[in-house]
Amino acid sequence: MIAPEGADTPLRALVLTAGLGTRLAPLTYIRAKAAVPVNGDTLARRVIRWLVSERIRDLVLNLHHLPASIAASVGDGSDLGARIRYSWENPVLGSAGGPRRALPLLVDVFPPDPAPRMPDPGLRIPHPGARTPDPGRFLIVNGDTLTNVSIAAMLSAHVASGAAVTLALIPNPRPDKYGGVIVSNKQWVTGFTRAGAAQPSYHFIGVQIAERRAFESLTDGVPAETVNDLYPRMIAADARSVGAYVCGASFRDIGTPTDYLETCIQLGEAEGDCLAAGTRVDIHPTATVARTAIWDDVTIGAAAELVECIVCDGAVIPAAAHYQRCAILQAAGRSPRGRERVEGHLLIRSLGEGD
Repeated sequence: MIAPEGADTPLRALVLTAGLGTRLAPLTYIRAKAAVPVNGDTLARRVIRWLVSERIRDLVLNLHHLPASIAASVGDGSDLGARIRYSWENPVLGSAGGPRRALPLLVDVFPPDPAPRMPDPGLRIPHPGARTPDPGRFLIVNGDTLTNVSIAAMLSAHVASGAAVTLALIPNPRPDKYGGVIVSNKQWVTGFTRAGAAQPSYHFIGVQIAERRAFESLTDGVPAETVNDLYPRMIAADARSVGAYVCGASFRDIGTPTDYLETCIQLGEAEGDCLAAGTRVDIHPTATVARTAIWDDVTIGAAAELVECIVCDGAVIPAAAHYQRCAILQAAGRSPRGRERVEGHLLIRSLGEGD
């Protein structure tokens, strides 16, 4: 829905990229989760491109873990048609504390629209009859979200409902794997379940529209969570505070190294194979590389064989080495954990269902 000129203001978005990416380890020993390449482009750049396609161009990314890897990938966003600013967190503030910290960047008075020759500044929020635009509404997007949900349709539903927060949901594809969202009448969120719960549920796909009032009562700088704290308290106080936008949008998972590799391969098949499109990659002509994601500054020696692997920045694969379904990175003095092992200068972790 597009409002008349002068009746509204661009919708800003916070992209949550500060997290530690624990489930994606060991890949997140090297880069922040949002900076990992997925078939040739980082998650952060993919999310930004999608938001720009939805006419959301004024973006804030929050930073904590390995922030330079995100900033190096995204910069100021100008090459993507976006304006990027950063919200720094130390310590990491969580899914609710992060938006609270970023509020001054998301809901202050917006600058005037640019000259007509400039790109459209973004999706406009309807406020019929309002003389002063309401700057208190914004979008929150998980930094690992790969989806095609329509922001315009979701915004229309959010405005109509009057909810403080609206979550984008799809039928839960794997209740055994994903925690769920309980919904009444396909409109209101009533609670949340853990993975494995028998109760029918929906799956949150990482996109939400929020009003300022949902976060402004939190104390800035204090870690806080949405699903585990804030939203249940809001629902207990007002059953119509958290809305559900149930849709049929696509969703791709990047939760674990196995999920990551599967998504890379799927996108390689759909978009054209760019799995080995890292910079300064040297693959010996006699090496065999199949269905393998290769990052930057990687060398693969003669007669080496890699099948369904992830090779992270700076790794050197020795001649005649053979790896299948492994994440591989420089050991760099790290002590192995869990299924990790050290082989020479490399840290290796097997990929599997237990990721």
